[in-house]
Amino acid sequence: MTKKNHDADVAFIQALAELLRENDLTELQVKRDYGADDSLNVRVSRHIQQQAAVQVAAPTAAPAAAPVAGPAAAAPAASSPDDPADHPGAVTSPMVGTVYMQAEPGADPFISVGASVSEGDTLLIVEAMKTMNHIPAPRSGTIKRIVVEDGAAVEFGTPLVILE
Repeated sequence: MTKKNHDADVAFIQALAELLRENDLTELQVKRDYGADDSLNVRVSRHIQQQAAVQVAAPTAAPAAAPVAGPAAAAPAASSPDDPADHPGAVTSPMVGTVYMQAEPGADPFISVGASVSEGDTLLIVEAMKTMNHIPAPRSGTIKRIVVEDGAAVEFGTPLVILE
């Protein structure tokens, strides 16, 4: 698969997640064929808790019906008052991937609890399909809590930090 297809697939998956949210749908499943042996199967679903899970399966991978496991999927049905997903200052992951708190191993982290950030400052990186995606601060504020750990796997909608 070329870099152009990779970038287009990331944009396609993000557009599906947005379509799911905008139209108050609970699930979408799409298959894109690129050729005889090259396709992309995407299933995007939203749980009752208003969190979404994105699942991508290659033709040679396990069946697409297998559930995606992760912190958001393991959340209890009744949310507690301390649930970071319910916090109005929660910054959530825009994609499925792996979180990195610094630009490279051994470097200083982008943020720390109590640090002030400006709108657009990088909070952390989410690696998705070997692409490093800088997650910007949606507004200026102070980091009250870092919800995820460095190297943790996250799903779409997983709370990353609390920004007030």
